[in-house]
Amino acid sequence: MAAGEQNSAALLLPAVRGIGRGRVVAGLILAVTLPPAVEMLVTGVGYRNFAMIMLLQLAAAVAVAAIGGLWPAIIAALLGTLLLNYFSTEPVGSFSIADLSTLFTLMIFLAVACSVALAVGLATQRAQEAARFGAEAEALGGLALQILRSDGTLESFLEKVRANLGMDAITLLSDVSRGTDRRSDWRVVATAGVNPPVTRAAADHAAVVDAHYTLLLNGGPLSEQQRRLFGAFGAYVVALRDRQQLAQSRLDNVRLEEGNTMRTSILRAVSHDLRTPLAGIKLAVSSLRQDAVTFSPSDEQELLATIESYTDRLDLLVGNLLDMSRITADAVNPLLGRTNWVDVLPEALRGVQAAGVRNELQPNLPPVEADAGMLERVVANIVENAAKYAPGSDIVLSARTGAGVTVSGRPASELRIIDHGPGLPPGAATDLFLPFQRRGDAPLAGGAIAGGGPGAAGSASGIGLGLAVAKGFTEAMAGTLEAEPTPGGGLTMVLTLPLWSGTASPGAASEDASTVGTDDAVKKGGRL
Repeated sequence: MAAGEQNSAALLLPAVRGIGRGRVVAGLILAVTLPPAVEMLVTGVGYRNFAMIMLLQLAAAVAVAAIGGLWPAIIAALLGTLLLNYFSTEPVGSFSIADLSTLFTLMIFLAVACSVALAVGLATQRAQEAARFGAEAEALGGLALQILRSDGTLESFLEKVRANLGMDAITLLSDVSRGTDRRSDWRVVATAGVNPPVTRAAADHAAVVDAHYTLLLNGGPLSEQQRRLFGAFGAYVVALRDRQQLAQSRLDNVRLEEGNTMRTSILRAVSHDLRTPLAGIKLAVSSLRQDAVTFSPSDEQELLATIESYTDRLDLLVGNLLDMSRITADAVNPLLGRTNWVDVLPEALRGVQAAGVRNELQPNLPPVEADAGMLERVVANIVENAAKYAPGSDIVLSARTGAGVTVSGRPASELRIIDHGPGLPPGAATDLFLPFQRRGDAPLAGGAIAGGGPGAAGSASGIGLGLAVAKGFTEAMAGTLEAEPTPGGGLTMVLTLPLWSGTASPGAASEDASTVGTDDAVKKGGRL
């Protein structure tokens, strides 16, 4: 049996037991032995009641019919009639019949015995047909149930159909012209089996399911039952195909809806959060270019600092927008390598007031498997967001590695970024990592790291992408990013990444990620 048939054994048609050659042979043997045995028994005991002996011969004919079917039963009935005539009717020991009523009785006995044999044979045949149709219904019901539950491929479903029919190969063709003025253009949708046919001319059997789908089979001849199943299976295959297409269309609609939501949010961001720093930069530059006004050195430094601050803010906003667009498009391809937590902190913490951050990382922590550029961005977004929503609170960085710290079943290391701000209300953590989630847009009640990242609305500006980008990058590196309450108040972000296993991901740079310069790491890590 082929491997595909073994895997599909649960859906194969149940065996239908009927009157085979063995039972017919057994019935013939009983037909020629059972009536004489009855006559010998009644003769041996000296019992000569004609009516009773006739009923015993009738029972023998019925028993033969139940075992061997119609024709052995007729033979038993004829033989029983002859034995009754010879041994039980006057004159005994002769086939002649002296009484006409006895002849009439024997004829009725023969008719009744043959009728009973015919009825038993027909009942057996109907039972076989019922069992066969029940088996077909069970197979069709199993496939229908599998359509409702199926999350597998069309090829695996075709393999089950092929195994049910006992064929060598099966192919589903689709007319891609779909009712246009062009000629039909049949293309292969899916196949199963060895050397599947790709055209009708190459197939042993074909079933036109509808105007757009055709099933092709290669294998031996099909019985009438298999032909019925073939047509029914074709409808199920098309139903599964349509179901998969409907699911894909639903997924596409969800993605389009997400894309529309993002575009709407981007337009809002452009109309407010991006225009505000641009207006500040333009005002500062215009002031510096005025010939009629002379600024003191301190005023010039203040205007230049304003330009630099707004420029950094624009760079952060645009960077988050670009990163989020790549995450939603599944276009993030991290270059994983050996990375140490302490090596990414200097660049990640650049721009954050050093007095508010305490680095409590233990020395000699094992390296993690990460993209250095992405990891810097993740830590930077989390720390900057904590500083924004927990002003004046210390931000503590600690790490933990050991038993119980795993991710996807692999040993891992945790980086914990702890603040002591107001924290999050119950249930707000579910919205924490949503893109464009800002403190003023949802009832997050001012959590320390609430508001979706650097630049949330409300008490701080931004478009609410920081934590969404951080989570997307973390998951792209096979890690996790979670939020939990800080004891005593505040919020703790737990960043977990697998430990370095000694092998770099395909396409990763050959040099140690911890030694790559920040700009290079950012470019390699996919920010740009």
